[in-house]
Amino acid sequence: MASSRGLIAGRLLLQEPGKEAVDCSLCGSSGHEISGDLNLLESLSLKTDARYLIIVEKHAIFQRLTEDRFFHQIPSIIITAKGYPDIATRFLLHRISRGFPDLPILALVDWNPAGLAILCTFKFGSIGMGLEAYRYACNVKWLGLRGDDLHLLPEQSLVPLKPRDLQIAKSLMSSEILQENYKEELTLMVQNGRRAEIEALYYHGYDYLGKYIAKKIVQSCYI
Repeated sequence: MASSRGLIAGRLLLQEPGKEAVDCSLCGSSGHEISGDLNLLESLSLKTDARYLIIVEKHAIFQRLTEDRFFHQIPSIIITAKGYPDIATRFLLHRISRGFPDLPILALVDWNPAGLAILCTFKFGSIGMGLEAYRYACNVKWLGLRGDDLHLLPEQSLVPLKPRDLQIAKSLMSSEILQENYKEELTLMVQNGRRAEIEALYYHGYDYLGKYIAKKIVQSCYI
């Protein structure tokens, strides 16, 4: 058993052998808790008609999207690990990705080095795990927040980077895995000296978050 903080919602049916299927679109704003039992996750029968799988960094953003039933606006599965991803959440993401290899995986994280580090853990694996690192890696694309979204945010929502942010940025920059356009974003964060949270989009109203994601998806605006 692994410990799991992960939640999943949206257009996905999960079925344990010999049990009733769980419809993740009917689990309310709290979503369906991801089991920490990796053997159970491996044995699940999965069905989906989703066209996208969206990783959300934060629990509160996950709740907002599930309350708004965003997964029906854009046929999708929404998953969160409530911060840095645990093994069980990464395992299930990888399992869905194996089952539906054409399903694009998009990540919505804060515009700061920690947000990028969370995305990279899903994308490349956990650096601290050595040989295990790449086992559950998935082809994740960065939906937002990114530098070209900053014009959408009120000036007061951009706050100074913390020393911890700069530490994470340095660590990411020194890793071999970071692709060039991710390095450019990271450099922009450090040069800008500021960070932004996804919640800053609420400046335009609570329904704006869904519109923002939908527009990005329709325009294939992810890297």
